[in-house]
Amino acid sequence: MLIVQPANTHIAQLNVGRAVDVLDGPRMAGFIGALDRVNAIAERSPGFVWRLQSDAGNATDIKLTDDPLFIINLSVWETQADLERFVWQTVHKRFYDQKAKWFEPHADAHFVMWWVAAGHRPSAQEALVKLDALRADGPSPDIFGWESIVDGELAGARACG
Repeated sequence: MLIVQPANTHIAQLNVGRAVDVLDGPRMAGFIGALDRVNAIAERSPGFVWRLQSDAGNATDIKLTDDPLFIINLSVWETQADLERFVWQTVHKRFYDQKAKWFEPHADAHFVMWWVAAGHRPSAQEALVKLDALRADGPSPDIFGWESIVDGELAGARACG
């Protein structure tokens, strides 16, 4: 599927996960200890627009379900290539490669991207609707995951999931 960014849009991404332990527990220390550093790199990265965060500076305390181990990451980037560069060519990749230490395996899609009007900041609820749509209907030109971006500049450098 050829994914083409519509004019006057940015790309939003949602990544969800269920932690293997309470966030202040020893098993999560490496992840929690890296959050501020990785978020600061994101904010300095070319194409970064916005990320969901609470007063704590991240989104780990934004609870959308009754499950205290369920956390989300939601951000907006100017282009899919900008998001790809951050994910796969910064220290973020090193932490991504260790996700099995901190998060339970996924039985279904846990990551989704979609186009938003430039200037729009999606809510967490809006983002979860997009993820549910991807899970129910699969990728489309408007809602997709990494596996749909076959022509991305870093397509060969990343692993899906």
